Amino acid sequence: MDDTVWRHDDGQRLTLRVTDAAMAALGIEGGDGAPSEEPATDQLATTTEAEPPTEAPAATPPAAPRKQRDNTKQALLIAMLKRPEGASITEIVEATGWQAHTVRGAIAGALKKKLGLNVTSEKVDGRRAYRIEP
Repeated sequence: MDDTVWRHDDGQRLTLRVTDAAMAALGIEGGDGAPSEEPATDQLATTTEAEPPTEAPAATPPAAPRKQRDNTKQALLIAMLKRPEGASITEIVEATGWQAHTVRGAIAGALKKKLGLNVTSEKVDGRRAYRIEP
């Protein structure tokens, strides 16, 4: 056997073989699974050279803002946070039935990151209140 041994495993010699699918994926012609005449690095170097694009890619239009559904827990959360006094985590937990960590995750993820709302918190009289600032 003339194949190059990749490694020995439990007394067996293991050899790697490039399949036709791998050669096609790399853009290398003549892939019959047998070692080629040229080293693979030369073939890769010639196939990975990029040509400059002929035209600029088309800009994707901005996504339309998502319409808020009524009567959802997220809508309830937003309504509570828009009140002048805001809402505490405990109040939101009681109103939505969520756990406290879910409320904090919704504020940080859905409201701040996805919807881009400016949610602030402040401690007043020993109570932390969260509110959406305009």
